[in-house]
Amino acid sequence: MASTQRTGGEPHPMLGQLLGHYRIQEKIGAGGMGVVYRAHDEHLDRDVALKVLPAGTLADEAARKRFRKEALALAKLDHPNIEGVHDFDTQNGTDFLVMEYIPGVTLSDRVSAGPLPEKEILKLGTQLAEGLAAAHEQNIVHRDLKPGNLRITPDGRLKILDFGLAKLVRPFSDAGMTASVTETHAVSGTLPYMAPEQLQGAPVDPRTDIYAVGTVLYEMATGRLPFQEKLSTNLADAILHKPAPPPGRLKPDISPRLEQIILKCLEKEPENRYQSAKEMLMDLRRLSAPISMPAEKPATQARPRWQLATAISAIVVVALLAIVLGLNVGGWRDRLLGRADRATIRSLAVLPLENLSRDPEQEYFADGMTEAVITELSKIRALKVISRTSVMQYRGTRKPLPQIAKELNVDGVVEGSVLREGDLVRITVQLIHAPSDAHLWAESYQRELRGILALQSEVARAIAKEIQINVSPQEQVRLTRARRVDPDAYEAYLKGRYHWNKRTEVGYRKSLDYFQLAIEKDPSYALAYAGMADAYNLLGRYSVAPKEGFPLAKTAAKKALEIDETLAEAHTSLAFAQQRYDWDWSGAEKEFKRAIELNPGYATGHHWYALYFSPLGRHEEAIAEIERARELDPLSLIINTNVAWVYWLARQYDRAIGQFRKTVEMDPSFGLAHERLGLAYEQKGMYEEATAAFRKAMALLGDNTEVVAALGHALGVAGRRDDAQKVLVELQRLSTRKYVSSYDVAVVYLGLGDKGQALTWLEKACQERAGGLLYAKVDPRLDPLRSDPRFQDLLRRMNFPQ
Repeated sequence: MASTQRTGGEPHPMLGQLLGHYRIQEKIGAGGMGVVYRAHDEHLDRDVALKVLPAGTLADEAARKRFRKEALALAKLDHPNIEGVHDFDTQNGTDFLVMEYIPGVTLSDRVSAGPLPEKEILKLGTQLAEGLAAAHEQNIVHRDLKPGNLRITPDGRLKILDFGLAKLVRPFSDAGMTASVTETHAVSGTLPYMAPEQLQGAPVDPRTDIYAVGTVLYEMATGRLPFQEKLSTNLADAILHKPAPPPGRLKPDISPRLEQIILKCLEKEPENRYQSAKEMLMDLRRLSAPISMPAEKPATQARPRWQLATAISAIVVVALLAIVLGLNVGGWRDRLLGRADRATIRSLAVLPLENLSRDPEQEYFADGMTEAVITELSKIRALKVISRTSVMQYRGTRKPLPQIAKELNVDGVVEGSVLREGDLVRITVQLIHAPSDAHLWAESYQRELRGILALQSEVARAIAKEIQINVSPQEQVRLTRARRVDPDAYEAYLKGRYHWNKRTEVGYRKSLDYFQLAIEKDPSYALAYAGMADAYNLLGRYSVAPKEGFPLAKTAAKKALEIDETLAEAHTSLAFAQQRYDWDWSGAEKEFKRAIELNPGYATGHHWYALYFSPLGRHEEAIAEIERARELDPLSLIINTNVAWVYWLARQYDRAIGQFRKTVEMDPSFGLAHERLGLAYEQKGMYEEATAAFRKAMALLGDNTEVVAALGHALGVAGRRDDAQKVLVELQRLSTRKYVSSYDVAVVYLGLGDKGQALTWLEKACQERAGGLLYAKVDPRLDPLRSDPRFQDLLRRMNFPQ
């Protein structure tokens, strides 16, 4: 709907006619891209807008086919600030688009009466940026933004009209857009809003639309365009070469911050403008947020020394009080001020920060910054913060924030962007109260990369202050403690975490290379040692002989804690290795407790602590911890799988089956969930279902020996002894080229009923500290051995607490 300005004159010959099943009711606008009518959809009983394209725009059926394909792509733009495209059709040679009918007035109508109040400019500008951001995420650029293409509904909602039509219509018409920009009539109503690169015929991108937004904001703020030249040749020259006059010269009451936003949009070079509509949106929202009044300027006359000393003491007290109230340490702000929260936020999701560098190779940096902010906020016990695994699934999503918040069960969302340019980092974040979609706060920060750790803490403190959460004095100390880090070391650490988070053997090994590089660049970088410990732990659990992983994990974790005892990650890694390799149960529990004390929101800490309790038979505690981990990381496949695993170890098989099935529904390609679902089926006597689940897991995981052994046990118990014997042969074959746990071999012999061989292989498993042996006390497959003295002696050597 290019415009919905009603036109006078004689009745139009199209009125009352049917185009398809749309009856034309009135002409409501016209422009270079066609005539617009209000029509009634006689199938769906609703009013729509029909844009009838100029005759000859689409020369043949091939052109119509291309146009339809692109028009239907526009139809996928579903946003409350963008006019919806419903359909494209042809009747008797007349081509027309069917679009959402939007009552109201155009922004042209509003600004024709003069400048708008700043509050209204910000309200409309924010909606315009929101719509653009949604379209740009789908790689759709408007190309023809102007007040005539912006409509304001009776309830104050701004709608962007004709989205993408400049691209759709002009390629099919005879006259090229850029070829005729100096011809007065060819650019009527459009030239004043065109960016310099658009005038020069250069490729356009989202920053072209941002220039147009600057022109629209300028016009709303001042009542006139930035450039007033009458001839189009002179106007084009001004856009290309002259700086826009600051709007404050024309309207002195414009705030400096709004003027700054407008002029940044109007930069001649795209690189100097906002790099995305989302970045511009954050500045508009930050300006819309209430700001505190500046302190009264102190008198400059000299004072007696005693008065000066008193004043300094008062300043110190006020400063300390400001810190306590600002961070709500101990909840004192709420108690002293008795202030009602503007929006209660006790749970939070930090969505993936947008990478503004336009370099896909920099995604690891944006991911690392996201994870770092999550980690800092997780240190606050009173705040539930969703973990990295779950939030990363929303990268590039078009879901509304209230829907995301509902899926993650949070009431607050943080979103933003990060841009790295050399050794400078700029991060912009905003806080949204998700149920109401109210934007509470936004801020931008720029620091040298060397001070990145302090920046992450600063962002977390600012968010904690805005949501008015209680921060204990100990948490306050942890949030303000940050050291400088070598930029190359930090970059290597982020790359290491990026590969570690892939959760594959190749990923773990590659992460070790980067963690080692980080340590070489900065030998006192504790996080790099903690990352190394995590990598060695999971290699020792899933990929290599335990003796090749766990001792190295312990060494790295202890080194990390020598440097920084407050690292929850390092305490968790040390506990994992102590439990699984040393069978030091009391030492491991001490480390898990310290980790959770330091970072109550660390999902991995709760996850691994649950797997500490289960082997001991402390099932209620295990269930409580694993469900807390899921609350913090609700979309994590491994945590959801291990929720069911903990149920299975507690012999709650029906409950386990239900949860395993839910995890499989989350991602049918997650092999571990299929394998453990098979274990649950087996304990229920559902052998056919069990073997099918195991074979599905094998198809997904390859020659995973734990899965192969599980299949062998089930086949043996089901009486298929020959098939079970073949599994033993397969494990023998695999052992010639990779580590095969002796525990896995013992499990197959138990399925065959051969207790002697099972005990022989369990003894070997004990010597090698095999991972599966950790569950010897509770694994139901080992029940036939529980009365055997040799098995009881093995359990004693594993140091299980009595």
